[in-house]
Parts: sequence; C-alpha cells; structure tokens
Amino acid sequence: MKKLISLVAALLVGFGLAAQTQPEEDPDLQYATELLKTGVDAPDFTLNDIQGNPVKLSDFRGRQVVLVFWASWCPDCRAEVPELKAMHAAADPAKVAFVSVSFDRNFDTLVNFVRENYLPGVQLFDAAGKKDSKVAELYHVKWIPSLYLIGADGKVQLSTVVAQKVAKALNVSADPLKKKALCQDESCAE
Repeated sequence: MKKLISLVAALLVGFGLAAQTQPEEDPDLQYATELLKTGVDAPDFTLNDIQGNPVKLSDFRGRQVVLVFWASWCPDCRAEVPELKAMHAAADPAKVAFVSVSFDRNFDTLVNFVRENYLPGVQLFDAAGKKDSKVAELYHVKWIPSLYLIGADGKVQLSTVVAQKVAKALNVSADPLKKKALCQDESCAE
C-alpha cells in the first residue's frame, strides 16, 4: 500500500511540474488558424485612406508590408498599438510599409483615434465593418487584430494575431523603442 501511495504521489507531483512548465498557449493556435498561409499571393484590394484617397495594396509592391486588420473599439487591438508604433519606428520606411485596415463603423471615431494616438502608416477605412467586409473575407479575418507580413513580391510571409511575431520576422527589436514611439514631444526624453 505504501508503494502505491508513493507511486500516486510521484505521479501527481510529476503532472504538477509538467503543468507548470507548459508554455503559454500560442494565440495563433486559437485565432489565426484560418488566416492565409505563408507563400500564397496576398489578394489585392482598394480602400480609401482617412484623407479619402483610394489606396491599393499593390501600390506597395517592392517593399514588405505589415498589414493590420483592427478597430478602435477592440481592446486587443488597442493593446497592440505600442508594439506597432515601436515596429514602425524601428523599420526602414524604404523597405517596409505599414498599412492598417480599420473596421470602425464611424469614420470620425477612427480619425480621432488615429490622431489622438499618433498612429503611423497608411490608415484605411472599411465602412462595411468586419462582418461584411470583402477585404476581411479575402484575408480570412475572423479575429482582430489580425496581422500579415507580406513580402516585397506580394506573397504572404506571415499571418498572426501577435504583433511581436511580426517584429521578430522583420528582425526589428521593438521593445527598447516603445518609449520613443510613444513620446510625441520632448517631455519624455531621457
């Protein structure tokens, strides 16, 4: 009986240690399973930017594109803003373009959020919203934020819901630049 109790105790301790050492589950395993896969052509589309100008994704051919699907009302999207701003600050604009597609339903809300938060890159507005968006359908967006890294050749290099994975793929170290990216004046200079 003592051996059985010892064996059960050892198994329970082993299972407990195994549970503690399990890495956090990758959000992509839950939220990015339907996104376009690496190597496929990124579908071209045209949407208006917040100045009302039509912008085609193919306008950025020759540079990598960080394509972000988001909305200002989305808490997870808001949480990624510092990371995206830091990536933008660290990336070479001659090599990498940042294009964001907002699913906000209210144009003024989007414009105010972009201005108040100094969002970088090209800001596009999809008035259809996520559910009815043709672009979201083309890119299989079921969750926001959803991010793509598109190669200079127009092929998908990465699809994810985690901005840090894009920073890693771009080989930019965004974390040290977060403070710089968030500062808009000299009040937080070191």
